[in-house]
Amino acid sequence: MRISKKSIALLSLIIIAPIILYLLWPSDEGRIKRLFKEGSKAVEREDLDNVMSKVSFNYRDDYGLTYLYIKESMKSVFEQMSDIKIEYENLEIKVNDATATADMDVRVIATIGNDTGYIVGELPKPVHLKFILEKERTKWLVTKTEGLPFNF
Repeated sequence: MRISKKSIALLSLIIIAPIILYLLWPSDEGRIKRLFKEGSKAVEREDLDNVMSKVSFNYRDDYGLTYLYIKESMKSVFEQMSDIKIEYENLEIKVNDATATADMDVRVIATIGNDTGYIVGELPKPVHLKFILEKERTKWLVTKTEGLPFNF
């Protein structure tokens, strides 16, 4: 029995493809890191649709915030502020199946009128935030936030 080159190539592809996919497919932690990196850049660009694409429609937190309330609040923020810069550090991610938490220290600098300064956190003392995320299909989305420094 002679095996054709096509059969060998197909068999090799079936064996090698899952290995390559596993090695190149980003981990859940990597996806969450990318979510925060892209989300902070979207806020800096004042790209509301991209910001909200990181938030679950099921968002609800202890402050009474929901997806729609956040969206309207972000519109208002973008109208009032400019030159927004987000700094975050000490990002710690814990993944547990379809849920995850992300803890980080955050500072936000923005310009309101002619004044520029920290609107969240300070240089020596950032605000510590905790984000709760859920995996919806293959995408991680924020469903709750803890540690916000203001009341709504």
